[in-house]
Amino acid sequence: MPTDVYDPPALAPGTLRVIPLGGLGEIGRNMTVFEYEGKLLVVDCGVLFPEEHQPGVDLILPDFEPIKKRLNDIVGVVLTHGHEDHIGAVPYLLKLKGDIPLIGSGLTLALVEAKLKEHRIKPYTLTVKEGDHEKLGPFDLEFIAVNHSIPDALAVAIRTPAGLVLATGDFKMDQLPLDGRLTDLRSFARLGEEGVDLFLVDSTNADVPGFTPLEREIGPVLDQIIGRAPRRVIIASFSSHVHRVQQVLDAAAAHGRRVALLGRSMVRNMGIAEDLGYLHVPQGILIDYKKARDLPDDKIVYMSTGSQGEPMAVLSRMANLDHEIQPGPGDTVILASSLIPGNENAVYRVIDGLTKLGANVVHKANAKVHVSGHAAAGELLYCYNILTPRNVLPIHGEFRHLMANARLAQDSGVPAERTILGENGTVIDLADGVATVTGQLDIGFVYVDGSTVGEITDADLKDRRTLGEEGFISVIVVVDSATGKIITGPEIHARGFAEDDAVFNAVKPKIAAALAEAANSGVRDTHALSQVVRRTIGRWVNQSLRRRPMIVPLVIEA
Repeated sequence: MPTDVYDPPALAPGTLRVIPLGGLGEIGRNMTVFEYEGKLLVVDCGVLFPEEHQPGVDLILPDFEPIKKRLNDIVGVVLTHGHEDHIGAVPYLLKLKGDIPLIGSGLTLALVEAKLKEHRIKPYTLTVKEGDHEKLGPFDLEFIAVNHSIPDALAVAIRTPAGLVLATGDFKMDQLPLDGRLTDLRSFARLGEEGVDLFLVDSTNADVPGFTPLEREIGPVLDQIIGRAPRRVIIASFSSHVHRVQQVLDAAAAHGRRVALLGRSMVRNMGIAEDLGYLHVPQGILIDYKKARDLPDDKIVYMSTGSQGEPMAVLSRMANLDHEIQPGPGDTVILASSLIPGNENAVYRVIDGLTKLGANVVHKANAKVHVSGHAAAGELLYCYNILTPRNVLPIHGEFRHLMANARLAQDSGVPAERTILGENGTVIDLADGVATVTGQLDIGFVYVDGSTVGEITDADLKDRRTLGEEGFISVIVVVDSATGKIITGPEIHARGFAEDDAVFNAVKPKIAAALAEAANSGVRDTHALSQVVRRTIGRWVNQSLRRRPMIVPLVIEA
């Protein structure tokens, strides 16, 4: 797997260049750039959600740096489906250039347009469906139906004179899908006959043996749980999981319950899905959550966001008693989603909080209330055998997922040297049926922090972690500008320490002695003196209190 950064050579004529800018080595911020004859095609543009070691960060974007100076060369952005990890960064790309065309299915573009409206961006869009062909610059695109945990997902076949590339997006091979929309294996087979030169394939469940269970197996379980629940039912899921919401609506209707949608994104997305005909709402089933409080407890189901333990999402606020709906004894809470890697601790904290409140918490570990939207190993092998690709680039997954997918490809007959384990920024050139790694770009994390984009650095996050874990000490000293002798101080203030500030009286003489020694050596620069203070108190705190806090020394001349 490439690690050393090195620039690729100039792109040779007749060669297709592929650069993943996100989604490799992580679950999220999926984005891949294709270049041919000076033109760029982007497939997906998603976000990654922060983990606990990234405090204060709202979102993480793909690194647009490699394409920032080439925005005029982009012929379009193909969006495979409407999940945040594939569309969430579109507003930030369009803020750089607002007229880049967006290409996707009806539901996908509707979700993107709603998101862009919040950013006051009106996009140029092209709606496509399975079976459609579109020509964008030198790229001949064909769109293929795939089954996923959101309707209207598409794979895209990209044809150029350099070869045929198939990018699956997220997919699975549910043979009895709720909407009847199968992954189009006939088209996969046809492409296999034509000859797939490079296969970009979803890796999320590559290390899971067998086949992903059927989505329709979840409906009876939800029906049973809702049917026997004595009081209120609260169900948390992804705000874009139309199929799951449909199952909840149907089960609630069967047991004489009304459904209230909670969370801005849930209300917005399900409104879009209903308007476009993807969500079928039984007559009179939906009720505003404020009016729902007037119903008997055994007549209501709340459908909420927050299945990943997000601090500001509805379910987390309920668990923290920070929401007007407060779960209690007899209530049933269902987490109808899988755990995204990195979210485990947050989710378990929410489960614990709800359990302490007396709620019966049902989740994937103790009931079949969720199935994945991604193909397991058995399904991936079917694809490899149908397509017999010449080259494979596993995408969308952490390294263990990419490695497992690469092994599946090799087991099916793809040579090891034609199976590329890349990372974000790996440059792959395709020519004459051979894909070769030709460079490794320096790709970083771009953090969205409130209203700032890309301003927060890893060093800033380290400071935040230090503040949160080790505390903060400020030291103020006033020295004579001529002699360097202390006039006032040192004055020490600490935050995040169990000890009283008086504990620092022991280090004050050491600071004074260190400053006197520096002054005797002719040091007068206040920055240099501040570093003397920092080193002195830092050593003392480490040895005496076993802490490594953030230290802010301030030496003032008088």
